Amino acid sequence: MSETKAGIAAMIGACMIWGLSPLYYKLVAEVDPVEVLAHRTWWSLVFFAGVLAVRGRLGGVARALRTPRSAGLLVISAVMISANWFLFILSIQIEHATEASLGYYIFPLMAVLLGVVAYGERLDRAAAVAVTLATLAVALLAIREGRLPWVSLIIASTFALYGLVKKRVREDGMTSVTTEVLILSPLALGWLAAVHFGPVEGGVFGNDLRLSLLLAASGPLTALPLILFSHASQRVPLGTIGLIQYLNPTLQFLCATLVFREPFGPVQAVTFALIWTALAIFGGARFAQDRRRRRAVSSSATVPHT
Repeated sequence: MSETKAGIAAMIGACMIWGLSPLYYKLVAEVDPVEVLAHRTWWSLVFFAGVLAVRGRLGGVARALRTPRSAGLLVISAVMISANWFLFILSIQIEHATEASLGYYIFPLMAVLLGVVAYGERLDRAAAVAVTLATLAVALLAIREGRLPWVSLIIASTFALYGLVKKRVREDGMTSVTTEVLILSPLALGWLAAVHFGPVEGGVFGNDLRLSLLLAASGPLTALPLILFSHASQRVPLGTIGLIQYLNPTLQFLCATLVFREPFGPVQAVTFALIWTALAIFGGARFAQDRRRRRAVSSSATVPHT
Protein backbone atom coordinates (compact mmCIF):
# COMPACT_ATOMS: atom_id res chain seq x y z
CA MET A 1 0.00 0.00 0.00
CA SER A 2 1.35 3.43 -0.97
CA GLU A 3 1.99 6.15 1.61
CA THR A 4 -0.94 8.20 0.29
CA LYS A 5 -3.36 5.27 0.42
CA ALA A 6 -2.20 4.44 3.94
CA GLY A 7 -2.78 8.06 4.93
CA ILE A 8 -6.27 8.09 3.43
CA ALA A 9 -7.10 4.84 5.27
CA ALA A 10 -5.85 6.38 8.53
CA MET A 11 -7.94 9.51 7.95
CA ILE A 12 -11.06 7.46 7.25
CA GLY A 13 -10.39 5.43 10.40
CA ALA A 14 -10.04 8.58 12.50
CA CYS A 15 -13.26 10.06 11.15
CA MET A 16 -15.16 6.82 11.67
CA ILE A 17 -14.12 6.71 15.34
CA TRP A 18 -15.08 10.37 15.81
CA GLY A 19 -18.31 9.94 13.87
CA LEU A 20 -19.46 6.84 15.75
CA SER A 21 -18.41 8.17 19.17
CA PRO A 22 -22.02 9.23 20.00
CA LEU A 23 -22.78 5.51 20.35
CA TYR A 24 -20.11 5.28 23.05
CA TYR A 25 -21.30 8.35 24.95
CA LYS A 26 -24.85 7.03 24.84
CA LEU A 27 -23.61 3.95 26.71
CA VAL A 28 -22.38 6.15 29.57
CA ALA A 29 -25.34 8.55 29.47
CA GLU A 30 -26.34 7.58 33.01
CA VAL A 31 -23.09 9.06 34.33
CA ASP A 32 -23.01 12.80 35.07
CA PRO A 33 -21.42 14.61 32.07
CA VAL A 34 -18.83 16.38 34.23
CA GLU A 35 -17.76 13.03 35.64
CA VAL A 36 -17.52 11.59 32.11
CA LEU A 37 -15.41 14.60 31.08
CA ALA A 38 -13.12 14.13 34.08
CA HIS A 39 -12.58 10.49 33.19
CA ARG A 40 -11.99 11.35 29.54
CA THR A 41 -9.35 13.88 30.57
CA TRP A 42 -7.62 11.58 33.03
CA TRP A 43 -7.57 8.43 30.88
CA SER A 44 -6.48 10.47 27.85
CA LEU A 45 -3.51 11.70 29.88
CA VAL A 46 -2.63 8.14 30.89
CA PHE A 47 -2.81 6.92 27.29
CA PHE A 48 -1.00 9.87 25.68
CA ALA A 49 1.74 9.89 28.31
CA GLY A 50 2.22 6.17 27.78
CA VAL A 51 2.59 6.62 24.01
CA LEU A 52 5.08 9.48 24.43
CA ALA A 53 7.03 7.50 27.04
CA VAL A 54 7.37 4.55 24.65
CA ARG A 55 8.60 6.95 21.96
CA GLY A 56 10.97 8.67 24.37
CA ARG A 57 9.29 12.06 23.83
CA LEU A 58 7.96 12.97 27.28
CA GLY A 59 10.61 15.68 27.50
CA GLY A 60 8.65 17.69 24.92
CA VAL A 61 5.82 18.15 27.42
CA ALA A 62 8.22 19.51 30.03
CA ARG A 63 9.75 21.90 27.49
CA ALA A 64 6.30 23.16 26.46
CA LEU A 65 5.38 23.90 30.07
CA ARG A 66 8.69 25.69 30.69
CA THR A 67 8.17 27.98 27.70
CA PRO A 68 5.86 30.84 28.77
CA ARG A 69 4.46 31.41 25.28
CA SER A 70 3.68 27.74 24.65
CA ALA A 71 2.31 27.20 28.16
CA GLY A 72 -0.02 30.20 27.86
CA LEU A 73 -1.36 29.13 24.47
CA LEU A 74 -1.84 25.55 25.64
CA VAL A 75 -3.81 26.70 28.69
CA ILE A 76 -6.21 28.52 26.35
CA SER A 77 -6.44 25.57 23.95
CA ALA A 78 -7.01 23.21 26.90
CA VAL A 79 -9.98 25.30 28.03
CA MET A 80 -11.39 25.34 24.48
CA ILE A 81 -11.10 21.59 23.89
CA SER A 82 -12.46 20.82 27.36
CA ALA A 83 -15.52 22.99 26.70
CA ASN A 84 -15.97 21.31 23.32
CA TRP A 85 -15.72 17.82 24.83
CA PHE A 86 -18.15 18.67 27.62
CA LEU A 87 -20.79 20.11 25.32
CA PHE A 88 -20.54 17.14 22.98
CA ILE A 89 -20.99 14.71 25.88
CA LEU A 90 -23.89 16.79 27.21
CA SER A 91 -25.54 16.99 23.78
CA ILE A 92 -25.75 13.20 23.59
CA GLN A 93 -27.25 12.98 27.07
CA ILE A 94 -29.90 15.66 26.47
CA GLU A 95 -30.78 14.26 23.02
CA HIS A 96 -29.28 17.08 20.98
CA ALA A 97 -26.89 14.92 18.97
CA THR A 98 -28.33 16.29 15.71
CA GLU A 99 -27.38 19.81 16.79
CA ALA A 100 -23.91 18.57 17.72
CA SER A 101 -23.40 17.13 14.24
CA LEU A 102 -24.57 20.43 12.76
CA GLY A 103 -21.91 22.18 14.86
CA TYR A 104 -19.14 20.06 13.35
CA TYR A 105 -20.50 20.79 9.87
CA ILE A 106 -20.44 24.53 10.63
CA PHE A 107 -16.95 24.41 12.17
CA PRO A 108 -14.91 24.82 8.91
CA LEU A 109 -16.92 27.91 7.99
CA MET A 110 -16.55 29.30 11.53
CA ALA A 111 -12.80 28.75 11.20
CA VAL A 112 -12.81 30.77 7.97
CA LEU A 113 -14.55 33.67 9.73
CA LEU A 114 -12.02 33.54 12.57
CA GLY A 115 -9.25 33.68 9.98
CA VAL A 116 -10.78 36.89 8.63
CA VAL A 117 -11.00 38.41 12.12
CA ALA A 118 -7.68 37.20 13.53
CA TYR A 119 -5.42 37.25 10.48
CA GLY A 120 -7.16 39.65 8.12
CA GLU A 121 -7.68 36.89 5.56
CA ARG A 122 -9.97 37.70 2.65
CA LEU A 123 -13.01 35.62 1.77
CA ASP A 124 -12.96 34.37 -1.80
CA ARG A 125 -16.24 34.04 -3.67
CA ALA A 126 -16.79 30.36 -2.77
CA ALA A 127 -16.14 30.99 0.94
CA ALA A 128 -18.42 34.04 0.97
CA VAL A 129 -21.27 32.08 -0.62
CA ALA A 130 -20.74 29.16 1.77
CA VAL A 131 -20.73 31.41 4.86
CA THR A 132 -23.88 33.18 3.63
CA LEU A 133 -25.71 29.87 3.15
CA ALA A 134 -24.60 28.65 6.58
CA THR A 135 -25.80 31.87 8.21
CA LEU A 136 -29.14 31.49 6.44
CA ALA A 137 -29.42 27.90 7.68
CA VAL A 138 -28.75 28.88 11.31
CA ALA A 139 -31.22 31.80 11.05
CA LEU A 140 -33.90 29.50 9.62
CA LEU A 141 -33.46 27.00 12.43
CA ALA A 142 -33.44 29.76 15.06
CA ILE A 143 -36.70 31.25 13.73
CA ARG A 144 -38.37 27.83 13.61
CA GLU A 145 -37.23 26.76 17.08
CA GLY A 146 -37.59 30.19 18.68
CA ARG A 147 -34.00 30.03 19.90
CA LEU A 148 -30.48 29.88 18.53
CA PRO A 149 -29.04 26.38 18.02
CA TRP A 150 -26.68 27.04 20.92
CA VAL A 151 -25.24 23.52 20.97
CA SER A 152 -24.21 23.80 17.32
CA LEU A 153 -22.80 27.31 17.64
CA ILE A 154 -20.78 26.67 20.80
CA ILE A 155 -19.37 23.38 19.49
CA ALA A 156 -18.37 25.07 16.23
CA SER A 157 -16.91 28.17 17.89
CA THR A 158 -14.93 26.35 20.61
CA PHE A 159 -13.43 23.96 18.06
CA ALA A 160 -12.63 26.83 15.68
CA LEU A 161 -11.00 28.81 18.51
CA TYR A 162 -9.08 25.68 19.50
CA GLY A 163 -7.75 25.40 15.95
CA LEU A 164 -6.89 29.10 15.87
CA VAL A 165 -4.80 28.82 19.03
CA LYS A 166 -3.16 25.56 17.92
CA LYS A 167 -1.91 27.26 14.75
CA ARG A 168 0.37 29.33 17.00
CA VAL A 169 1.64 26.40 19.06
CA ARG A 170 5.04 25.16 17.93
CA GLU A 171 4.90 21.73 19.56
CA ASP A 172 3.75 18.73 17.53
CA GLY A 173 0.17 17.50 17.85
CA MET A 174 0.81 14.60 20.21
CA THR A 175 2.94 16.65 22.59
CA SER A 176 0.53 19.59 22.63
CA VAL A 177 -2.54 17.42 23.30
CA THR A 178 -0.72 15.58 26.10
CA THR A 179 0.22 18.93 27.62
CA GLU A 180 -3.39 20.11 27.37
CA VAL A 181 -4.82 17.12 29.25
CA LEU A 182 -1.97 17.40 31.77
CA ILE A 183 -3.02 21.03 32.41
CA LEU A 184 -6.62 19.90 32.87
CA SER A 185 -5.78 16.83 34.99
CA PRO A 186 -5.76 18.57 38.43
CA LEU A 187 -9.34 19.72 37.80
CA ALA A 188 -10.31 16.25 36.56
CA LEU A 189 -8.76 14.48 39.53
CA GLY A 190 -10.22 17.04 41.92
CA TRP A 191 -13.71 16.41 40.56
CA LEU A 192 -13.27 12.63 40.68
CA ALA A 193 -12.09 12.92 44.29
CA ALA A 194 -15.19 15.00 45.08
CA VAL A 195 -17.62 12.47 43.59
CA HIS A 196 -15.90 9.49 45.20
CA PHE A 197 -14.96 10.89 48.59
CA GLY A 198 -16.69 14.26 48.90
CA PRO A 199 -20.21 15.66 49.00
CA VAL A 200 -20.87 15.48 45.23
CA GLU A 201 -23.10 12.62 44.04
CA GLY A 202 -21.65 10.13 41.58
CA GLY A 203 -18.50 8.09 41.68
CA VAL A 204 -19.52 5.11 39.54
CA PHE A 205 -15.95 4.03 38.74
CA GLY A 206 -15.10 0.91 40.73
CA ASN A 207 -18.73 0.34 41.70
CA ASP A 208 -20.00 -0.82 38.31
CA LEU A 209 -17.70 -3.02 36.20
CA ARG A 210 -19.35 -2.21 32.86
CA LEU A 211 -19.29 1.55 33.40
CA SER A 212 -15.77 1.41 34.85
CA LEU A 213 -14.43 -0.29 31.72
CA LEU A 214 -16.35 2.08 29.46
CA LEU A 215 -15.01 5.16 31.24
CA ALA A 216 -11.44 3.85 31.09
CA ALA A 217 -11.92 3.27 27.35
CA SER A 218 -12.46 7.03 26.87
CA GLY A 219 -8.67 7.46 26.86
CA PRO A 220 -7.93 5.23 23.85
CA LEU A 221 -11.14 6.46 22.18
CA THR A 222 -9.80 10.02 22.38
CA ALA A 223 -6.19 9.23 21.54
CA LEU A 224 -6.47 6.73 18.69
CA PRO A 225 -8.20 9.01 16.14
CA LEU A 226 -5.73 11.81 16.93
CA ILE A 227 -2.83 9.44 16.26
CA LEU A 228 -4.46 8.32 12.99
CA PHE A 229 -5.12 11.95 12.03
CA SER A 230 -1.49 12.85 12.71
CA HIS A 231 -0.41 9.93 10.52
CA ALA A 232 -2.74 11.03 7.72
CA SER A 233 -1.81 14.72 7.85
CA GLN A 234 1.79 13.84 6.97
CA ARG A 235 0.83 11.78 3.90
CA VAL A 236 -2.40 13.18 2.43
CA PRO A 237 -2.97 16.57 0.73
CA LEU A 238 -4.90 19.07 2.86
CA GLY A 239 -7.72 19.32 0.33
CA THR A 240 -8.32 15.57 0.52
CA ILE A 241 -8.17 15.63 4.33
CA GLY A 242 -10.73 18.45 4.38
CA LEU A 243 -13.18 16.46 2.29
CA ILE A 244 -12.74 13.22 4.25
CA GLN A 245 -13.29 15.10 7.52
CA TYR A 246 -16.95 15.59 6.61
CA LEU A 247 -17.38 11.86 7.23
CA ASN A 248 -17.23 12.66 10.96
CA PRO A 249 -20.36 14.88 11.27
CA THR A 250 -22.15 12.76 8.66
CA LEU A 251 -21.81 9.65 10.83
CA GLN A 252 -22.81 11.69 13.89
CA PHE A 253 -25.88 12.89 12.01
CA LEU A 254 -26.81 9.30 11.07
CA CYS A 255 -26.36 8.17 14.68
CA ALA A 256 -28.65 10.96 15.87
CA THR A 257 -31.42 10.43 13.33
CA LEU A 258 -31.34 6.68 12.63
CA VAL A 259 -30.09 5.22 15.93
CA PHE A 260 -31.21 7.73 18.57
CA ARG A 261 -34.36 8.64 16.60
CA GLU A 262 -34.08 12.34 17.37
CA PRO A 263 -36.74 14.54 15.71
CA PHE A 264 -35.89 15.56 12.16
CA GLY A 265 -38.60 17.54 10.40
CA PRO A 266 -38.82 19.67 7.24
CA VAL A 267 -37.06 22.68 8.80
CA GLN A 268 -34.12 20.57 9.94
CA ALA A 269 -34.01 19.00 6.46
CA VAL A 270 -33.81 22.43 4.79
CA THR A 271 -31.20 23.56 7.35
CA PHE A 272 -28.93 20.61 6.68
CA ALA A 273 -29.50 20.89 2.90
CA LEU A 274 -28.25 24.49 3.05
CA ILE A 275 -25.24 23.46 5.16
CA TRP A 276 -24.39 20.56 2.84
CA THR A 277 -24.65 22.87 -0.17
CA ALA A 278 -22.40 25.41 1.54
CA LEU A 279 -19.82 22.73 2.34
CA ALA A 280 -19.97 21.31 -1.18
CA ILE A 281 -19.16 24.76 -2.58
CA PHE A 282 -16.50 25.48 0.03
CA GLY A 283 -14.91 22.03 0.00
CA GLY A 284 -14.95 21.78 -3.78
CA ALA A 285 -13.21 25.14 -4.14
CA ARG A 286 -10.58 24.24 -1.54
CA PHE A 287 -9.97 20.86 -3.16
CA ALA A 288 -9.51 22.51 -6.57
CA GLN A 289 -7.10 25.07 -5.10
CA ASP A 290 -5.07 22.34 -3.42
CA ARG A 291 -4.94 20.36 -6.65
CA ARG A 292 -3.77 23.38 -8.67
CA ARG A 293 -1.10 24.10 -6.05
CA ARG A 294 0.22 20.53 -6.18
CA ARG A 295 0.29 20.61 -9.99
CA ALA A 296 2.22 23.89 -9.91
CA VAL A 297 4.75 22.43 -7.47
CA SER A 298 5.03 19.27 -9.55
CA SER A 299 5.54 21.27 -12.75
CA SER A 300 8.23 23.46 -11.21
CA ALA A 301 10.02 20.37 -9.89
CA THR A 302 10.19 18.80 -13.37
CA VAL A 303 11.58 21.91 -15.09
CA PRO A 304 15.31 21.26 -15.81
CA HIS A 305 17.70 23.75 -14.23
CA THR A 306 20.59 25.12 -16.24
